[in-house]
Amino acid sequence: QEVLGEDKLMAILKERELKIYWGTATTGKPHVAYFVPMSKIADFLKAGCEVTILFADLHAYLDNMKAPWELLELRTRYYENVIKAMLESIGVPLEKLKFVRGTDYQLSKEYTLDVYRLSSVVTQHDAKKAGAEVVKQVEHPLLSGLLYPGLQALDEEYLKVDAQFGGVDQRKIFTFAEKYLPSLGYAKRVHLMNPMVPGLTGSKMSSSEEDSKIDLLDRKEDVKKKLKKAFCEPGNVENNGVLSFIKHVLFPLKSEFVVLREEKWGGNKTYTAYEALEKDFAEQVVHPGDLKNSVEVALNKLLDPIREKFNSPELKKLTNAAYPNPSKAKPAEKSTKNSEPENVVPSRLDIRVGKVISVEKHPDADSLYVEKIDVGEPEPRTVVSGLVQFVPKEQLQDRLVVLLCNLKPQKMRGVESQGMVLCASSVGEPRQVEPLDPPAGCCAGERVYVEGYEGGEPDDELKPKKKVFEKLQADFRVSEDCVAQWQQRNFLTKLGRVSCKSLKGGSIG
Repeated sequence: QEVLGEDKLMAILKERELKIYWGTATTGKPHVAYFVPMSKIADFLKAGCEVTILFADLHAYLDNMKAPWELLELRTRYYENVIKAMLESIGVPLEKLKFVRGTDYQLSKEYTLDVYRLSSVVTQHDAKKAGAEVVKQVEHPLLSGLLYPGLQALDEEYLKVDAQFGGVDQRKIFTFAEKYLPSLGYAKRVHLMNPMVPGLTGSKMSSSEEDSKIDLLDRKEDVKKKLKKAFCEPGNVENNGVLSFIKHVLFPLKSEFVVLREEKWGGNKTYTAYEALEKDFAEQVVHPGDLKNSVEVALNKLLDPIREKFNSPELKKLTNAAYPNPSKAKPAEKSTKNSEPENVVPSRLDIRVGKVISVEKHPDADSLYVEKIDVGEPEPRTVVSGLVQFVPKEQLQDRLVVLLCNLKPQKMRGVESQGMVLCASSVGEPRQVEPLDPPAGCCAGERVYVEGYEGGEPDDELKPKKKVFEKLQADFRVSEDCVAQWQQRNFLTKLGRVSCKSLKGGSIG
């Protein structure tokens, strides 16, 4: 998408092949968007470049401890195995690549001294700005997040490369490196950037946002389920994660894409140019359902060899050790009869942004509304809410709400409710109720999570007897600045905090 230092790049190529590195912090599990840089690494190798892949284990720890220290070694081994499997899946010869771990050289005396030298010339403002799009942003940032951009800059010198390749979200770190490496007497490097692929919910595909990404080891039924939920509005080519995946991954790898469909809808059609496919989708010649089914088939062909490799007992064991299931209790927690048998954590709740499509009075209950709410699924959900005496019908119509989606569906006066609209309630009398507000600009289906619990997998359905929601709800509160919280941790979407209009200190249910 962008190159910084093209003149220098051309000058090097007149004399010899380019030495380039791509780094990845070993945090959450790599997902299918990693095929974007992998296909570009394949291009670099075909062009004769010397390519180094850096498993940035120390960076993973510095980035708000996204990888705990005791799991660093396991996660780095997982990344090494899964990325090698990805490269093999798209036909990249591994013998042409060099693999390096950050801690192999980042703990050396020389590198450590350079970190201190760099910290003596970098301003806090520049360090924070450089990491703004890469390092996790929290209310009370740790010093480690300010060190992160400096380490990434120094990697260019210590790996002895001419260029660094990364996503366009790394641009601020790249310009930081160009500004500060010369101040230590080191050369300014070339920087090459690939575009960021929107996730399935329409935003950046992220390891920490479960619904936005397809994991490389997801089962075929999980791939189907996630694609089914994916944002893919008829005729809409903006922020369309399904189309973007075809453009940036499937087309570069195969130089064509086949839309599979029944004969009555025109039969299969092969596209050799992405622009033609995008035009047909925009004109609604191609249906979202056919597009999703076709991506599912193509994607599973890429993932099959990776799944097969990770089916070995050794790699299954490594996966489970590197990414222990947060919802399963540790053995010590099961030792007494009265201890909790499982972790009751907010990530078990499937909370999403919903858009109210219609609101009607319940035919058999004066206090209840029956709403149709879009949560990014093929069909809207029917939800029954006791809001008639608190919120006028016209204030609900077309508004964004926050919906708990994995409660067991239950009939309310004969109408089955498939979710719960989360609302703030006043503490005193008269009782006031306000639906929670997602940040402006959110899309239907976006995940809502509690700060610090971004990575967990929600339960498919909350078992009523376990009372998981009830236990968590006991700690739901509205802060003094009207932000929804669990144990003083904010409810968030990728665009910011979930709030209510005015009920400070209220409860949430």
